[in-house]
Amino acid sequence: MEPTVTVPRPDAETTLVEKAYAVLRRAILRGETLPGEKLKIDVLQKEHAISSSPLREALNRLTAEGLVTAEGNRGFRVAPISLEDLQDIVAMRVMLEREAVEASIAQGNDEWEARIVAAFYRLEREEKRIVGDGAPLSEEWSERHRDFHMALLSGTGSRRLINLCASLFDQAERYRRLSAIYRKRPRNKTFEHKRLMEAVLARDAALATALLREHVEKTAQNVANAMKAQAEAAVD
Repeated sequence: MEPTVTVPRPDAETTLVEKAYAVLRRAILRGETLPGEKLKIDVLQKEHAISSSPLREALNRLTAEGLVTAEGNRGFRVAPISLEDLQDIVAMRVMLEREAVEASIAQGNDEWEARIVAAFYRLEREEKRIVGDGAPLSEEWSERHRDFHMALLSGTGSRRLINLCASLFDQAERYRRLSAIYRKRPRNKTFEHKRLMEAVLARDAALATALLREHVEKTAQNVANAMKAQAEAAVD
């Protein structure tokens, strides 16, 4: 008689932690929870109907990702934003994503190339829809944008490197959304992404890394300009 195989069921507490993590993280990335805002456990409990233990664990995870800061016994806050922090994120992104792109170009196979093409196609379609509707950048666009960038890096064999790049991408996401809100002139992202895709698929590491750096730094400059304009407006 064959032995009975027991399939482990998800632990209820783990499920609540994942739920809390997803909800809080999404609110931070979308700018619904503002930089520097106090994250009060009792308030979060009432808002999301989740007990304090899963919330604290979720907040600790977000602290490790750099999206939340812990204040010892005083609780948690959404990580503040600053030009210095933005510059640090950009420098780290350029350094690590360059390594990941170079490794992916050297090691990537047909499946990797297919992921890039498919991700670009979905991103391009969403951007065309947005331009046609005259709508601002959507949540769908943000997800497809992230998927495209992660697809470019996915050919490397290092899961840790990809995870680090993904974490920095998400930290930069809050800044990118700020840039999108205050941008006065439209930016042709599809053209930038297409050039980047073509360089990667052509296995031109020098061009691909140069375009990637230009793409990341251009967004950072837009954000910096928006932050300065916002600060000047607050003074006036």
